[in-house]
Amino acid sequence: MKYPPLAPRQDSDETDSASSSCDSDTSQTPPEPQRKRALLDEEDESGDVFGTEQVDIGLMETRQSIAEARALQDEGLAEFRHAEHYDPRVDEVQGINDIRLRILRVIGTLANFKERRHPEVQRSYYVELLKKDISEAYGYSLDVVELLIGVFGPIELHSFVTACEKPRPLTIRVNTLKLKRRELAQILIARGVNLDPIGDWCKEGLQIFSSQVPIGATPEYLRGCYMIQDAASFLPPLALRPQPGERVLDMSAAPGGKTTHLGGLMQNSGVLVANDLNKERIPALQANLARMGITCAIVTNFDARELTKTMGGFDRILLDAPCTGLGVVSKDASIKANRSFKDVQQLSNLQKELLLAAIDLLSKTQKAPRLVCYSTCSVSIAENEAVINHALRHRNVEVVDLPFGFGKPGITRFMTASYHPSISKARRFYPHIHNTHGFFICLLRLRV
Repeated sequence: MKYPPLAPRQDSDETDSASSSCDSDTSQTPPEPQRKRALLDEEDESGDVFGTEQVDIGLMETRQSIAEARALQDEGLAEFRHAEHYDPRVDEVQGINDIRLRILRVIGTLANFKERRHPEVQRSYYVELLKKDISEAYGYSLDVVELLIGVFGPIELHSFVTACEKPRPLTIRVNTLKLKRRELAQILIARGVNLDPIGDWCKEGLQIFSSQVPIGATPEYLRGCYMIQDAASFLPPLALRPQPGERVLDMSAAPGGKTTHLGGLMQNSGVLVANDLNKERIPALQANLARMGITCAIVTNFDARELTKTMGGFDRILLDAPCTGLGVVSKDASIKANRSFKDVQQLSNLQKELLLAAIDLLSKTQKAPRLVCYSTCSVSIAENEAVINHALRHRNVEVVDLPFGFGKPGITRFMTASYHPSISKARRFYPHIHNTHGFFICLLRLRV
């Protein structure tokens, strides 16, 4: 049985890895490469370099990201900030720019509805007009707009949509099986790469600001010294924390970004089963495992829902589930135009089946960690909190705290639905707040 269409794994190392340049984040002013070379001689207590020069590119709610979003909105609202009784029915709209201006006017009205609404226009009219205008101005299907407005509300929706129009920062994960982060940084700086470590939460990440060489075609890349990944995709392996000697399963492993991270954390000791349903993606998975030097992995090609028939007893399991990809619109613009309510429901049903199968594959022994990390690159509640809630109702599991203290809490109330309060321990990441792709992560433990 084939899964419904899904978004590409956001940790994908297939994404134009031989690109001749990387997008520079002009909103930040990084130190010059010459300064970085000097910093390489200054190691902090953790044995890493850079010290106070570290830059949290977004997984912390950066003041800079929030300020940029507010500045964009303020700029558009400036000319009518003090206007009252805005009536959108009389606007003359002749093109995309006019539509985007009207979006800002509607947002300004909704932000202070009592003072700015026209007495003859209901709130529902403003909201419906906003949904229609965002669909037309930014190329979203009406179904997707409806889904997003349910998550963010009408005002924050605009911040999310505009953030998705920009590429996310280029980040790489250092393969610590082969070298240390400071060693790779030295090499890349010498090649003309302007970079910074991501931050204290991850000792393996580097952000690339600019480069004189193709980041996906350096000798170090080809030797498996690093993987090109979005920063949010570092989180599931870090949350799962596999240990050397354990039995670990990646249920949907291709193309291998998170899988190779798991193998590195295991120090190539133990058994790592890397499974993927799609036979066409297996060669990419195998190639990345070989390039990154992961020798503890066994590659399988099964429907993950059927794995309970052939294996089990895993200490830790990663389920980076097939999803609609509503969090990676900046990487694949076709998602916003083509996704529908039907896609979300089909994938939600599949995700529930996969998560229950993952729980059933865990070891039942008292000493085993018995952990499942569930993640998606979607922001829809049906694919995230609703899936976790389903598992809590049908299996003897509990949500446990993640080992990092940032991200937005999981949503426990949505329209008429209420989810288990412990789901607030899950974490959400957004492009307009954290400067990453949209992402969801939750850690479950099997009770025995």
